[in-house]
Amino acid sequence: MRSKMEGRAPHAALQAGLLFFFVLAYPCLAQQFEPQLPDPGRTSLSRAQQEQLGFKAAQQVYQQMPVLPDSSPETQYVRKIGSRLVAVIPPAVSWPYQFHVVAEKDINAFALPGGEMFINLGAITAAADEAQLAGVMAHEMSHVYMQHSAKQMQKSRFTQGLASIAGTILGDAGGLLGALGATGIQMGAGMMLLKYSRTDEAQADAVGAMILYRAGYNPMALADFFKTLEAQGGTPPQLLSDHPNPGNREEAIRKEIRDWPPERYRSDNAEFIAIRRQALQTKAYTSDQIAQGAKTGQWEGLNRTNGAVLQPPPDMPVPATSQAPAGAGATPVDAWAAIAPSQDFVLTDISLARIARPRNWEIFAPQQQGQAITIAPGACIVSKGVGCGVVINAVTFTAQSMSLDQMTGQIVRSLEKGESGLQTVGGTSVLPVAGTRGRSVYMQSISPFSDAQGHAQKEKDRLVTIPLPGNTVVYLIFIAPERDFSRLNPTFERMLQSVQF
Repeated sequence: MRSKMEGRAPHAALQAGLLFFFVLAYPCLAQQFEPQLPDPGRTSLSRAQQEQLGFKAAQQVYQQMPVLPDSSPETQYVRKIGSRLVAVIPPAVSWPYQFHVVAEKDINAFALPGGEMFINLGAITAAADEAQLAGVMAHEMSHVYMQHSAKQMQKSRFTQGLASIAGTILGDAGGLLGALGATGIQMGAGMMLLKYSRTDEAQADAVGAMILYRAGYNPMALADFFKTLEAQGGTPPQLLSDHPNPGNREEAIRKEIRDWPPERYRSDNAEFIAIRRQALQTKAYTSDQIAQGAKTGQWEGLNRTNGAVLQPPPDMPVPATSQAPAGAGATPVDAWAAIAPSQDFVLTDISLARIARPRNWEIFAPQQQGQAITIAPGACIVSKGVGCGVVINAVTFTAQSMSLDQMTGQIVRSLEKGESGLQTVGGTSVLPVAGTRGRSVYMQSISPFSDAQGHAQKEKDRLVTIPLPGNTVVYLIFIAPERDFSRLNPTFERMLQSVQF
């Protein structure tokens, strides 16, 4: 017969064995708390579209702001930090981040969809150490990672971009013409620099802290940098204006990281101190000086002279266009391949309406109220306007009991008074569209594209108006150089007949 002690021994041994197992396993269990980047989610803009939108906006930054050349010590240093941060993001959900430095005194940094990122000299000199600078960069990179700009464009209801976009046209031709003149690439970086919501900011803080930690930086440095800026008083830096405080950043980040394994953070700031000293000695400009220089084209010339040239991200398809001779004006679209519409159409929801578009044509959202949405090939968007594609907007009239013919006539007259030189060709016709009877008017002007010889050429435009309740008219303008209109017209017709409300 076994004694009581003998009967308990196996149980005690089992307990000891389990305890020994858990002691040994504890380091492995601690790894479960290693922060994992969240799923960034999905948007209606494809990856390629976001990259192309960001690159086009970055091109405008190079035209409108003084950018340091890639060879500058500041840019090389920022890119070294950037590479360190990018390396900890899984490739499947990362972006082709490109880092640039703007010679501006103001404390600011911004990242565009697709990964183009700009850091002001003022942000470098305001940081206390490398971790704080890396924190600002990780925060901006997180906005790209989470696709916040694309999601904002998706969320912004087209009723704000149409019904209130237009407001009233009576006595305000400039609003309508501005909607046409400021579409597409002219939206520039401003379109992408939408002010983020507090939710976006909190999310960028959390994701940025994860990126910092995984790259070996103290994640609290991000909160420290913002806290330093907030304590300055007076006029807040532009960075704080673009990034509303989501709440107690320090407390939120501390709560976020409390279960992460302890880490030995990077602390060598010798290179940062040298670069910060260099940045303080580099010529920088105020925001007012930069705005004035942009009007005169000063920065585009200075950047070119200094060798600050924007290179497209790896693997980005660049539209095949040829340059016009000196003085000829805009870039001509000589290659049909650059604008040819895909036969594969996708139904696109623009909130107030749905419209089918060629899959290879992009959507250019409005920068602000009063401007239009443009659907066009990227090669058709130039600084002078839209060379081919479809412009969509809406107008609400204040006068009551106006017929569609009267409202259409008002739109036509406003267009004819504008700087674009649009002139009506023929009369107004009735056409069925979107389950109602709309109106169609053909117009013509001078195309922003030169022909193959660098000479001005005519543009053909078709205005289509569609009535909605409340004295509101949705209008579409189908645009192409006169020589290409007939080739694009089947695509235009297919898009027009797909419109749904």
